[in-house]
Amino acid sequence: MKNLYIALSFVVISFTVSAQNKNTKTADKLFNRYEYVDAAKEYLRLTENGKADPYVYKQLADTYYNMFNSAEAVKWYSKATETNQDAETYYRYAQMLKANGKYEEANKQMQKFAAAVPTDSRAKAFKENPNYVPRLLDKTKLYNVNSSDISSTKSDFGAVLYDNNLYFASARNVARKNYGWTDEPFLDIYKADYNTDGSITNATTVSDLNSKWHDGPVTISTDGNTAYFASESYKEKISEKDKKANAKFSQVYLFKAVKNGDKWGEITALPFNGKTYSTSNPSLSRDGKTLYFSSNRPGSLGSGTTDIWKVAVNSDGTYGEPQNLGNQVNTEGNESFPFIADDNKTLYFASSGKQGFGGLDVFKIDLSNNSEASNLGNPINTEKDDFAFTFNESKKIGFISSNRNGNDDIFVVSPICGVDVEIVVTNAKTSAILANASVSILDDKKNIISTEMSNAKGEVKYRVECDKAYVVQASKDGFEGNTFAITKSKVPTAKVDAALQPIDVIVTENEIILKPIYFDFNKSNITQDGAFELDKLVQVMKNNDKMLIVAKSHTDNRGSDEYNLLLSDRRAKSTVQYVISKGILASRISGKGMGELEPKVDCGKDCTEEQHAQNRRSEFLIVK
Repeated sequence: MKNLYIALSFVVISFTVSAQNKNTKTADKLFNRYEYVDAAKEYLRLTENGKADPYVYKQLADTYYNMFNSAEAVKWYSKATETNQDAETYYRYAQMLKANGKYEEANKQMQKFAAAVPTDSRAKAFKENPNYVPRLLDKTKLYNVNSSDISSTKSDFGAVLYDNNLYFASARNVARKNYGWTDEPFLDIYKADYNTDGSITNATTVSDLNSKWHDGPVTISTDGNTAYFASESYKEKISEKDKKANAKFSQVYLFKAVKNGDKWGEITALPFNGKTYSTSNPSLSRDGKTLYFSSNRPGSLGSGTTDIWKVAVNSDGTYGEPQNLGNQVNTEGNESFPFIADDNKTLYFASSGKQGFGGLDVFKIDLSNNSEASNLGNPINTEKDDFAFTFNESKKIGFISSNRNGNDDIFVVSPICGVDVEIVVTNAKTSAILANASVSILDDKKNIISTEMSNAKGEVKYRVECDKAYVVQASKDGFEGNTFAITKSKVPTAKVDAALQPIDVIVTENEIILKPIYFDFNKSNITQDGAFELDKLVQVMKNNDKMLIVAKSHTDNRGSDEYNLLLSDRRAKSTVQYVISKGILASRISGKGMGELEPKVDCGKDCTEEQHAQNRRSEFLIVK
């Protein structure tokens, strides 16, 4: 019924984006002549009353896109996509958002693009790997979460891996009678095989530990000979009678079992259990010296709520006094399902009292210092209950329990390997720190992932994925922009010295010599690399205010002569428009397309891709 009501609430609105008209004639003419600076002025004039035709917004956005003015392009693509349904507009919008470091918003536009043209190779690549974008530390996705082989149609939770044995609690044993609260069988402790290929098989009950009441979860000592597990106080013949309900109720107790050969025996209740409160969800530190658990025992921060506690396990088999972990961990809400990591200091726990996505969320805290507990974020946590996080350090695999699919299920958790990259921007000649430099990081497909400004120490920090190559682009006024490779690595940290050369361009009597301004095949818009080089030309022309330049643009020899001549003319005009957009008078620079008439490498029909790229270039001749 809910879906039906949602469907009925939609109203379909159709529209058509207007095209060129008498009002846009001047701007369109400038745009079609690739005179983007003046075209932008004309389109902007048409937006002054706030009621511009959608066509104007798109043209204005494309104008700034072609000039690589990403900030303005984002502004106008935002308006254009309110009505424009053209797939390419969504794609360009996404690219410009990435250029401004707005990668989450970019992904939203890419989703629209992929939906509009699902067979497009760019759409396919995005759908295959939509979360390729690395995040800054506070936004980083730390884990992947996938369904497991071990979940059933009943409640399954509390999975923890020791060696190759996976222990968990489950209500799947239909031979047991149902428990009224959940209308599922009572919980049993199960053990399954964790295989080398990651599969989980042969789940069987641990009959030595199970009773006819609820049993589990369980924690096992490092040597495998001691188990602590939760069960009901009925096991100790302890219960409370409720006369009104005409029933007996138990508390949850913790028990210790010692292995004798292949069997668990010597089952004893722990001395800090209580008749008026429950004690559950044990987790034993790997050194065997501390047992963590949850309890609503006296001293809990909330009234009747559960907190995380710990107790010392002494070498003589006795126990210390249970200690509440305090308000760094506990709240007035419920905290439960503690898991102490292999390092004996990192504690994972579930909380409904700390800020999260909803229900129980999993948090992490370093107990060796005064740090605050941190939410593990998405996809570990959802708006549902997410709890019982455990992790096996040697196998780099973990487990989480969640009712995100409507039932308590066990999910497999795999960490995303990350490298923290620190970029320091400096003056290559003096080694001086360069603050306020623009620093972008790109993936191996040249997608701009994020753009930041260097701080007062010249630093920019990113977190990237392991075993993936990235490129850093750095630029600053008065310096040559440059790129710096980040090689594939699994090391936890990497440092990049982004040393920029002060602009010192070679100027001959007849030419300003830059690195070639290469264009992508069959394209005429200015790229980031091209912008870096053209900034040098701009600097030279600002330093020599009488200098006049002609920009010659060349193509490779693919395509017809006529087509290449037109393509090179568009490239020349794009180059000129970029320079003008940086404050150079239009009267001081002109462009000329040469097509394939003057190849840099005369390779005929046997050109390699590299030779083709060398022939797609711009050159800058001094007229005066």
